[in-house]
Amino acid sequence: MAFSERVTRLKSSLIREILAAAQRPEVMSFAGGLPAESMLPTLEWAEMPASLGQYGMSEGEPALREVIAAEARSLGVACEASQVLIVSGSQQTLDLVSKLFIDPGTEVLVEAPTYLAALQSFQLFGADCIAVPQEADGPEIAALRERLEQHKPAFAYLIPTFQNPSAVRYSEAKRDAVAALLDEYEVTLIEDEPYRELVFDEGSASPIVGRLKKARWIYTGTVSKTLLPGLRVGYLIASPELFPYLLRLKQSADLHTNRIGQWQALQWLGSDRYRQHLADLRDFYRQRRDAMQIALEAHFGDLATWEIPQGGLFFWLTLKCPLDTRTLLAPALERHVAFMPGEPFFIEPDRHPGHLRLNFSHVAPERLSEGLARLATVIRSAVADEAA
Repeated sequence: MAFSERVTRLKSSLIREILAAAQRPEVMSFAGGLPAESMLPTLEWAEMPASLGQYGMSEGEPALREVIAAEARSLGVACEASQVLIVSGSQQTLDLVSKLFIDPGTEVLVEAPTYLAALQSFQLFGADCIAVPQEADGPEIAALRERLEQHKPAFAYLIPTFQNPSAVRYSEAKRDAVAALLDEYEVTLIEDEPYRELVFDEGSASPIVGRLKKARWIYTGTVSKTLLPGLRVGYLIASPELFPYLLRLKQSADLHTNRIGQWQALQWLGSDRYRQHLADLRDFYRQRRDAMQIALEAHFGDLATWEIPQGGLFFWLTLKCPLDTRTLLAPALERHVAFMPGEPFFIEPDRHPGHLRLNFSHVAPERLSEGLARLATVIRSAVADEAA
């Protein structure tokens, strides 16, 4: 069969494969960014207009776009509803961005590590990805300047608030420095913020796009982490000069986003019950984060190092003995525990062994210790084999 040249770069999603294996009820999964099912809100249907069963606008429901624009302005993002495009989860933003900017050989700047599904999308379209190392408060600024001097990336893809997978939150100083460099080199910013609302302390930081003076930008978010992933409702907000192209790409992809999901999102966003739901969600996930921290100290203190995440859904562990964690998946699943290896989050996986991403939102606290004990046993066995 004759397929497009692009298909030769098509890779399966390791995380989706792990999630499929983890569907077995006996498996404790620390792998995916799954919200806790007990915290998924109950939806109401009685007031939904029958007209939502009809085709809708490609841009999205006008009232929802207005609410999202207002929320963005409260964060310091200067925008109007006319710049908001409702998408089928923020993953669709990455697909539209790839289609808009990437030809084979196009350079794209990303963090190291970065979101696995973003790498897959960019590389599918033929991007040459350039990595900037992460520090505890954001990217290495000297390295970022060097990359921008030596290359001319079509865009920089950054996740500055509870980064997936590292859970890093950029400091205010780093956000200012990144914005200044992107302005200086006139590089478009794609800012991905799915975890902004899942914050467990008093700290906060406004989006980088609100600090830009010259560079073009796209800001994207979702309701998947705060309401229901199954709604498949996300959004992007774009510089006025980029928006028409993204809209046409959206039209050619799927005409418009699910209107029923959009209506459900609109019933929540900006409301008092949504603010209360977010407060409850933060308390709930803070408790689960704390429970995992205690269990990690008990079972991984001699095996790995990590920072306590101040938000998001993940711990990012670095093993003291840098094994290829992909080799641990099969024996872990045999012990009915799943996790996400760290190597696929890097452009060159084989050069970055020894990291694990562990989700703390999904497994009940009373089972955390048991699951992490099983995983620690697998790692200790592999370390012993490596030393033998």
